Amino acid sequence: MHVTQVRVARPTDQLRQVERFYCEGLGLTKIGSFTGRGYEGLLIGLPTATYHLEFTQHKDGSPCPAPTEDNLIVFYIPNQQQIDTIIKRLGELGYNTVPPENPYWEKEGKTIEDPDGWRVVLMHTAGI
Repeated sequence: MHVTQVRVARPTDQLRQVERFYCEGLGLTKIGSFTGRGYEGLLIGLPTATYHLEFTQHKDGSPCPAPTEDNLIVFYIPNQQQIDTIIKRLGELGYNTVPPENPYWEKEGKTIEDPDGWRVVLMHTAGI
């Protein structure tokens, strides 16, 4: 299979708070946005990457509670100072770490819930 791009998309009814969490807090970049057919959305990621996150909000509401505490987006960040900086920024925005459901993420990672309760792990390793 030849894939040129990957997008992970989910609805929210807190689009501005989600943008603030992922851009101001995590430090990702808003790489696009759109409106139409009753939807407003934004694309967030790393400008040179072939993957990104999409968040959409419908004019009639787009409630999207997180299904479980183990639905995660994991960012592998080998630099502990970067993780500490992100944790501090998110804390200043009102988002603090939470204990992970799966203890595997606790040893090298920090878990934080986004405005919709979806969890993000900042993992202090180089990845797989």
